[in-house]
Amino acid sequence: MDLMGMMGKLKETQQKIEDTKKRLDTVLIDEQSADGLLKITLTANRKVKTISIDDSLLEDKEQLEDYLIVTLNKAIERATSVNEQELDAVAKMDMPMIPGMDNLFK
Repeated sequence: MDLMGMMGKLKETQQKIEDTKKRLDTVLIDEQSADGLLKITLTANRKVKTISIDDSLLEDKEQLEDYLIVTLNKAIERATSVNEQELDAVAKMDMPMIPGMDNLFK
């Protein structure tokens, strides 16, 4: 087994993962409440970019809080899914299959 070659490959893969994470900052996930009164945009790295709240929600604090929780959770789930798929693809594409190494990037 060529250890130096593998270490080089590992560094290359880590660089690709970093590049992918940077790119995921530019991938936007839009989510909204069922009635469209609350809209949220996240990056695929799960950073909130925008929150748009319809004025009608401002009159009911509890309803607004519920909307935020539900909609943010849905947006975070979608962003996480995109994030994991992208990073898994990079790790799988470049890594030689070494037993036990598949959990390294989780």
